[in-house]
Amino acid sequence: MTEAILFEEKDDIAVITINRPKQLNSINKDVREGLLAAWERFEQSPDLKVAILTGSGEKAFCAGMDLKEAADAMLGVLARDFIPIVGDSVTVTKPIIAAVNGFAFAGGWLFAQMCDLCIASENAVFGITEAKVGRGMPWAAPLGNMIPPRVMMELLLTGDPLPAQRALEIGFVNKVVPIAELLPEAMEMARRIAANAPLTVKAAKELVYLSSEMGRGAALRAAYHLFEPVYRSEDALEGPRAFGEKRAPKWQGK
Repeated sequence: MTEAILFEEKDDIAVITINRPKQLNSINKDVREGLLAAWERFEQSPDLKVAILTGSGEKAFCAGMDLKEAADAMLGVLARDFIPIVGDSVTVTKPIIAAVNGFAFAGGWLFAQMCDLCIASENAVFGITEAKVGRGMPWAAPLGNMIPPRVMMELLLTGDPLPAQRALEIGFVNKVVPIAELLPEAMEMARRIAANAPLTVKAAKELVYLSSEMGRGAALRAAYHLFEPVYRSEDALEGPRAFGEKRAPKWQGK
């Protein structure tokens, strides 16, 4: 881990913070390396069930690439793993919530997009700005499964900013809250998820993504296969048992 990325454990929740507020939490080498280490630590820690990704300060979640450092790299095609992208170059099977505070441009949009859920502060502004600087955004391809095609087309072609409320309207954001409530709201959502059966949560996350990538029939077949281990698990017995005994379930994750 680097000083550019902070990793804090709060019970079974990991809070990962991009910590370059003076540079609007832009992405440099330290951020890339720190995030890769953070995702690996979160995925490999059995006691951590949900992660929250946020930025330091109130101005920016992440303003994209640090253009000063990236000047040379920007001249060529970036390697697919240049930035640790969850769901592409990095595998994380547990839920991640983006807590977006302020600007989320280019790579910042990408970081919000790759998370499973997104809560934004009222001052948050999103943008895919690559068209304004002559760069590409291949990572935006999954966006077509998240928002309407013509909204996506407008965002990519104009590079115009998208206020938090509009992001909520098009379904990119789950909730918009005052900035003082952003982290508490994200923690509350994380706790609700962490209280659930971990095998079911893991399979449900995978279900959402496979259903967006397959046709209806193929998705149904894959989903039944996906949930078979869940039905056969100890947790599947513990849930109804705990309900009948009027107590909180004791999940084992097996």
